[in-house]
Amino acid sequence: MARRNKILVPEARENLDQLKGQVMKAKGYDVNMTDPNAVKYEIANEQGIPLQKGNNGQLTSEQAGKIGGPIGGNMVKEMVKMAQEQMKQK
Repeated sequence: MARRNKILVPEARENLDQLKGQVMKAKGYDVNMTDPNAVKYEIANEQGIPLQKGNNGQLTSEQAGKIGGPIGGNMVKEMVKMAQEQMKQK
């Protein structure tokens, strides 16, 4: 799946990937911290979605959402928690 999301600060990509790995590991997934993006294959396998490395143009948007939704949703929840903690400290 191509990355169409553009982060505002490209230098943050590495930290976002680390956050992804930490969050998904906490959710019980087997995450390779050197390649946290690989967790999407485990999620796809659980959902019965034929995700492969390379071009996955045959996937429907529903299938792609079932893969990316748990990852992105859990990352957003964690970022909100982090922001709330920072606000409490101020």
